[in-house]
Amino acid sequence: MSRLTQLLRQVQQADPGLAAELDAEMKALTGRRAFGLNFERHTPETVDLPGRRIRRGDKVRFIPERGAPTGEVDQRIWRVTDIQGIRGSAQASLARFESQSGITERCDRAADDLVVVAEFRDTIYPGLRSTGSVERGEGKPFHAVINAENYHALQTLLYTHEEKVDAIYIDPPYNTGAKDWKYNNNYVDQDDSYRHSKWLAFMERRLRLAKRLLNPEDSVLIVAIDENEVHRLAILLQQLFAGCKVQMVTALINPAGASIVDQFSRVDEHLLFVHVGKARPARTITDTTPGTSTFVGADGEAKPFTWEPFQRSGGNSRRQDTQAKFFPVFIEEKSGRIVGCGNHLPLGIDREDAPSAPPGFVSQWPIKQDGTEACWQLSAPTFREYFEAGRIKIGRKNSRTGRWGLSFLTKGHMRAIDQGELVVEGRDENGSLIVKNAVGRIRTQVGKTMWTNGAYSATEHGSTLLRKFIPRRKFPYPKSLYAVEDALRYYIGDKPHALVVDFFAGSGTTTHAVARLNRQDGGSRRSVCITNNEVSTEEQVQLRALGFRPGDADWERLGICEYITKPRILAALTGINSDGLPIDGNYRFVDEFPIADGFEENIEFFDLTYETPRRVAHNRAFAAIAPLLWLKAGAQGSRIEEVSDTFDLADRYGVLFDLDASAEFLAKVSQEESVSMAFIVTDDDRRFQMVCEELPRRVQPVRLYESYLNNFEINTGRE
Repeated sequence: MSRLTQLLRQVQQADPGLAAELDAEMKALTGRRAFGLNFERHTPETVDLPGRRIRRGDKVRFIPERGAPTGEVDQRIWRVTDIQGIRGSAQASLARFESQSGITERCDRAADDLVVVAEFRDTIYPGLRSTGSVERGEGKPFHAVINAENYHALQTLLYTHEEKVDAIYIDPPYNTGAKDWKYNNNYVDQDDSYRHSKWLAFMERRLRLAKRLLNPEDSVLIVAIDENEVHRLAILLQQLFAGCKVQMVTALINPAGASIVDQFSRVDEHLLFVHVGKARPARTITDTTPGTSTFVGADGEAKPFTWEPFQRSGGNSRRQDTQAKFFPVFIEEKSGRIVGCGNHLPLGIDREDAPSAPPGFVSQWPIKQDGTEACWQLSAPTFREYFEAGRIKIGRKNSRTGRWGLSFLTKGHMRAIDQGELVVEGRDENGSLIVKNAVGRIRTQVGKTMWTNGAYSATEHGSTLLRKFIPRRKFPYPKSLYAVEDALRYYIGDKPHALVVDFFAGSGTTTHAVARLNRQDGGSRRSVCITNNEVSTEEQVQLRALGFRPGDADWERLGICEYITKPRILAALTGINSDGLPIDGNYRFVDEFPIADGFEENIEFFDLTYETPRRVAHNRAFAAIAPLLWLKAGAQGSRIEEVSDTFDLADRYGVLFDLDASAEFLAKVSQEESVSMAFIVTDDDRRFQMVCEELPRRVQPVRLYESYLNNFEINTGRE
């Protein structure tokens, strides 16, 4: 490309018009994926749906007979053409068509030896089935945990939360080659030559949906990852989130180090932050790198307040870099008092040729220690404004250089004064403000790209802490609770009603962290976390030997969601561990209190269900759709669970089932100020519009079941 650029410059001199056309074509070429991340986009994934009743038309796969090994089973996908008998002894007629040979295979098989399969190109019509809840936060919205394949769950959230999410935090599989994730029901190991491509295809599909959940005006995506895929993932994120700033932070999570054969011992992992819209990390009290802060000492105590040096250093600190900031500051030599400044000296004019300072005064220019010309932090007009406001300060004269130390109060300092972190106690004899740290307050600060705080130890504040909540239950590599909390704090610390999504929820650390943030400021942030119910490899072998299969109660109770995620979150919120005992110890950092106190939060747990469009359209699947309507309306207060003959109202939304009752429905909605959404069941567009026109402006109308059905039909297979 560099050679093409050189040739283009030559053409520019001879034929500007032709050069412009060539330049446009080059930009089109460089914008294509060939110059970005290249990988094989493998056949769309499939997911087994154990426990789902087999229906005519379903796609299915064989599962081994109870107690039999898995390796000998035909893994091809078949279509159910007919099913006879009653549940428990039904026989399914199956067929599959080979396009290459043109031959249709047919066979019969017991329905119990089949599992329904959903391919990601297939249209799904999801619902939710509640599996339990905790209510400890009076009047607060509910967190949600969804047991599901996360791609389908993300499709579901597009109906309930598209462009409404403030932050997504995910900790996806790291693709270490140690069978840490599955692609199409099979573990991907280190010997798979398409390992990286499969992982990228796996991530890309989910990230495309996640992007549509994020608020395009102001939101963040945070991805935890290690060195196995960090560079590929960074490029993928830059391609998917074109125009968004992507920044990487490195966190010390295992100071002792994890041994790797023939390599350096690993002590860290990475966080990739994607800033969508105007999202930026806020100044917080978080000290990610203790001992290096200018505000807090290694002992955690606030340091004395210091002003910012007025002479610029580092990048762009030369006179020629910012020419308007090269001017003399006039100082009364006898008293060492600033009296004003001169105008900037244009580049090319020597200081010796500038007007001299008045008698009794000296001109102090921005000069580096090596004698080269630098620049100030402000222009001359701005200096005069700051000087009048008391925001310029002069220090002692250096006996060696003969120069005075000059400093100023930045915009950040003034913001800290407004927020009460700094206090002004008058002016000194030179007119400068007297500024001190507020008693009992720690200054907020900008985060750094290296996090070394001991709070981020995944051993102490991940694995060890997790055992307090679910004793004797193992989960690999849980995140430090405080690392997730601090990462989120930068973006939702000032958003008390933020919505957070985690679609690789694992042990449930994200929900736990959001609850911690709420307790610290009385917020009502909520999380929607998604995890599957995968059973570990070792436990699968034992369960199969005992004759159990996926879908059996004894199998499902040992899955991640049922065995780890739910009990961990229940224990965190109630303060009672999975053994039924109060949890010992205290939380640390920022907010220290007994773990046994729990949190004043509400949460509900759901399993994703798969409905048929006919049942949905005819109001026969309302029980499964009801939680989606509740989530869409804010997951707060009561829920409408059943179909009514006319209409029904919950705390935050209403459902009009019969348009003939619209007058009474509209009157009730107008009286209930808390209602913000109205679901209207109708196929009649004209009558739907008539109801919409009569609704209060605060109420958002949603048409059922058109909005639901269209959402999943339109979004199927979008890549």
